[in-house]
Amino acid sequence: MLSSNDIGIDLGTANVLIHLKGKGVVLNEPSVVALDKKTHKVLAVGEEARQMVGRTPGNIVAIRPMKDGVIADFDITEAMLEYFIGKLNVRSMFSKPRVLICCPTNITNVEQKAIREAAEKAGGRIVFLEEEPKVAAIGAGMNIFEPSGNMVIDIGGGTTDIAVLSMGDIVTSESIKIAGDTFDSNILHYVKKEYKLLIGERTSEAIKVEIGTVYPNGRSEVMDIRGRDLVNGLPRTVQIRSEEVQEALRESISVIVQGAKNVLEKTPPELSADIIDRGIMLTGGGALLHGLDTLLTEELHVPVFVAESPMDCVAIGTGILLDSMGTAKARR
Repeated sequence: MLSSNDIGIDLGTANVLIHLKGKGVVLNEPSVVALDKKTHKVLAVGEEARQMVGRTPGNIVAIRPMKDGVIADFDITEAMLEYFIGKLNVRSMFSKPRVLICCPTNITNVEQKAIREAAEKAGGRIVFLEEEPKVAAIGAGMNIFEPSGNMVIDIGGGTTDIAVLSMGDIVTSESIKIAGDTFDSNILHYVKKEYKLLIGERTSEAIKVEIGTVYPNGRSEVMDIRGRDLVNGLPRTVQIRSEEVQEALRESISVIVQGAKNVLEKTPPELSADIIDRGIMLTGGGALLHGLDTLLTEELHVPVFVAESPMDCVAIGTGILLDSMGTAKARR
């Protein structure tokens, strides 16, 4: 019998989501840690630390310890995991929890080892690793354990994982280091180039969410944005339109489209037929990008659907896998 405090972690570049057995998704916070540079002391983690991004005095830095879905700063990731796991009070029970963590498909053995060690040091008893698109597909309600083809495009903060699954495993996949963070960066650079205006990460993310689209004529909205004029250094407000966001994101989106085409080209014909019947599932925060499902449907000639709660799919999937632990094999 599994202990009731097993936890599943979607250790994302942008957000950390934690699924607690029997309780569902109990935590969803940004993957940000605020640190005092002088003392190396952790001042805040998660949402509280995110509020500090771009707004702190020189000695306080807001760090995102995950980059492209892998650990960029081991100690900070460990501190972040320890904080989040500690918040759940699962270690005060009879035993340490078993932990299932998701990772991108193409990470190295060294990177896998780093993720496992960080989770063990943060209080995990046994740590399992599972590939993100597989867990996302399960969380989106796809039955990947049948001998038929399922395709998922999981767009997170740091990576886009595209995979075709059958018989409970990945048949063909591709992991692209272009995702939500890249989109924010594209918008930031567009505004800088076109308007000579410097905006922060949070503003570019707000533009993406509120008026952004990737489909031609998909949305026609306007937003006032404030930033610093690069010419005179003073604050300035400009207006940006949805069409401009589409232009800013065009190149990055075309890389994701090409990645999906590559995966489809490598898929065995029998599974391709299943995918045409069932369609492709979009998961991850990037799935919420306006017009993406329509654009992909046109480009790939296959119906593309957005999962019910795309941001929670991986965390929900960890919960389902933890319940049937026989299918989640620890990668050693």
